[in-house]
Amino acid sequence: MSKAREPSAAGSPHDPRGAERFNEEKATYTVASATPDLDAGLQAIRDTVKTLKPVPGVYRMLDQRGDVLYVGKARVLKNRVANYTQPKNQPQRLLRMISQTRAMEIVTTNSEAEALLLEAQLIKRFRPPFNVLLRDDKSFPFILLRSDHDFPRIMKHRGARRAKGNYYGPFASAGSVNTTINALQKLFLLRSCTDSFFSRRDRPCLLYQIKRCSAPCVDRISKQDYAELTQQAKDFLAGKSGAVQADLERQMAKAADDLDFETAAILRDRLRAATFIQGSQAINASGVGDADVFALASKGGQIAVQAFFIRGGQNWGHRAFFPSHTKGVDEAQVLTDVLAQFYEEVPPPRTILVDRELPEQALIEEAFAASAEHKVAISTPQRGDRRKLMQQAQRNAVEALDRRLAESGTKAKTMRELAEFLELPEVPQRVEVYDNSHIQGAKAVGGMIVAGPEGFIKNQYRKFNIKNAQTDDDFGMMREVMQRRFARAMKDDPDRETSGEKAVWPDLVLVDGGKGQMSSVRDTLEELGIEDVPLIAIAKGPGHGREGREVFHFPDGREKMLPTNSPVLFQLQLWRDEVHRYAIGAHRAKRSRAITASPLDEIPGVGPARKRALLLHFGTAGKVRAASLEDLQRAPGVSAGVAQTVYDYYHAGG
Repeated sequence: MSKAREPSAAGSPHDPRGAERFNEEKATYTVASATPDLDAGLQAIRDTVKTLKPVPGVYRMLDQRGDVLYVGKARVLKNRVANYTQPKNQPQRLLRMISQTRAMEIVTTNSEAEALLLEAQLIKRFRPPFNVLLRDDKSFPFILLRSDHDFPRIMKHRGARRAKGNYYGPFASAGSVNTTINALQKLFLLRSCTDSFFSRRDRPCLLYQIKRCSAPCVDRISKQDYAELTQQAKDFLAGKSGAVQADLERQMAKAADDLDFETAAILRDRLRAATFIQGSQAINASGVGDADVFALASKGGQIAVQAFFIRGGQNWGHRAFFPSHTKGVDEAQVLTDVLAQFYEEVPPPRTILVDRELPEQALIEEAFAASAEHKVAISTPQRGDRRKLMQQAQRNAVEALDRRLAESGTKAKTMRELAEFLELPEVPQRVEVYDNSHIQGAKAVGGMIVAGPEGFIKNQYRKFNIKNAQTDDDFGMMREVMQRRFARAMKDDPDRETSGEKAVWPDLVLVDGGKGQMSSVRDTLEELGIEDVPLIAIAKGPGHGREGREVFHFPDGREKMLPTNSPVLFQLQLWRDEVHRYAIGAHRAKRSRAITASPLDEIPGVGPARKRALLLHFGTAGKVRAASLEDLQRAPGVSAGVAQTVYDYYHAGG
C-alpha cells in the first residue's frame, strides 16, 4: 500500500529521534519554497482539493508529461490530499514528489478496503517512482487440474484464471511446478496432453509406456476409474497426502496377496512418487495447512522479503523479493506494500504469517478477504511450529540479502570497470544489445534485449521482423532495425527527458558483429541526427569462435580486447549470448509458423473454421485449388458465398 506518510512520522519536531532530520528537511524546504516547481506543484494539489469530497478513494499524482509519480489511497480523500499542501511538514522525499506534480487524478470507491485493492492494482500497472515497488515482472505458476473434460488434464498455468478447474499454488518457479507435475503424473497417471492431441490418438503415447499416464485417450482406463484418480490427486494437493498414501499401501498389499505382482509394482512406483513429493519439502510445514510466510531483513539501505508458500502442509517453494524505492519508508509499511502488490495477482490463502505487526492490519485483512471471497487472517506467530517456521524465514531473508549485497558489490565494481573499458562517461543504466537471425536470409528477425544494473529487463525485449532489407544483406538488416528503433525513440521522447524504468534512450548500444555492423549502425544513427549514443560492436576474434578472444570495435575504428579471465568480458559475453538466444528463438518461432501456414491463409474472408472445413473435406490445399465451384459448395460448413470467394481467388485469371 502506498499510504501517504503523515506529518507525525520521523519528520515531526516533536519526535526527538527525528529532530535532526526535521531541521535538515525544514532547511531544505526554506530553500525550495522559493522555487517555482514547488509552488506549481502545491497549486496543482490545492486546485484538486477544492473539488474533493470526504469519501474513500485513490489518487494519482502526475508530472508535466502525464506520467504517474505516486498512487495513494485514502479513507477520506479530501483530508489526505490536503496534507500535501503543508510543505513544512513533509519529508524531503515527498517534497521532491510535490515539486514534480502538475495534475492529479481521483477515483472514488465504496470503501477504504476497495481503495486499497485498487491502489495495489494501479501501482503494479504504472510502477510510479515514489511508491514502494515489488520488482518482479514474472507471474507465479500454478498447477491446474481442469474440470471441463470427461478426463481432466493436469497442467502448468500462468496468467488469468479463466479455465474451469482447480488451481493449486502459487509455486515459486516453473521448475518446481514441472518437477511436481512429473511426480504427480507418476503418482496418479493423469493426462497432460491437449484436448486436440487427446482426440486424435488411436494408440497410447510414450507417457503411457513410461507409466506416467493411464491412456484414457484409447480407453485403457474407464471414466469412473479415471475420476477416482482425479479425486485422489485433488485430495493429495489439498493436503490429504497421508490418506492417499495409506490407500495406495492397502491396494499394493492386496495386489501382492492376490499374486498380482504387476499391479503391485505399479502401485509401488506410485508410492515412490508420493514419497518424492513429500521428501522434496526442505521446510518443515506440517500442521500449518494453507499459509504464506513473509519475513523482512534490511541492511546497507536495501531490503529483502523472504516468502514461503505452504499448501496443505507442503512447502511449494520460496522466493526472495527485493523491493525498490524503499528509502525513508518504514519497514512495516514496506512489507505492507509488498503484500498488497503480491496479492494483487495471487489469491491470498486463509493464513498469512508475518514477522512484525503491520499498519492498518485489519483493513488489509478485510481487503484480502473481499478479493479471495473467504476469511484471511494475518498474524505474527509467537510460539510453536509456526514460530520455528517464521525463524527459518527470517534466516533465509538475511541470507538472501547478504547474497544480494555481495553480488551487488561485485556487480557494481564490474560495471564501473566496464564503463572505463568502453570509455563511457558513467555506468550505463540501460544497455540495449542487438543481433539478427535468419537462414540464408529467410525469415529474418532482429532481436533487442535490454539490461540494467539489476540484470535483464525482459519486459522490454523487442523483436523486429525484417521487411525491407535484402535477404542476403546482414548489414542492411541491422540498418533497418536501427532505423526503426531510433526513429520510434525520437518520436516518443525527442527531448530525452524520460529516465529510470521508463527510459526510452539507451546509455549503451552493443551490437553482435564486427566492423561492418558497426559502420551500419553508426551511419544509420548519423542519418537520423543521433551522434551521442555510445556504440560498441563485439566480434569473435582470432580463431573465430574461441571464447575469450572477442574484439570490441569502436565507432572511430579502434579495436580493443580484454583478458580471457576478465569479469568485464564475462558480463559482455553474457549480454551477447542472451541477445543471440533471443534472436534465434524469435527466428525459430517465425519459421515454425511458416511451416504450418497454409495457402488458404491468403484467401480474404476465409477464417480458421472455414479453412479447417475445406481441409477436412478435400484433404489438402492443392485439392481445394483444383475443386470445381460445385464441389466447393458441397463441402460441409462452407456457404455458397465462401465457395464462390475461394473459387474466384484461384480462377480469377481464367
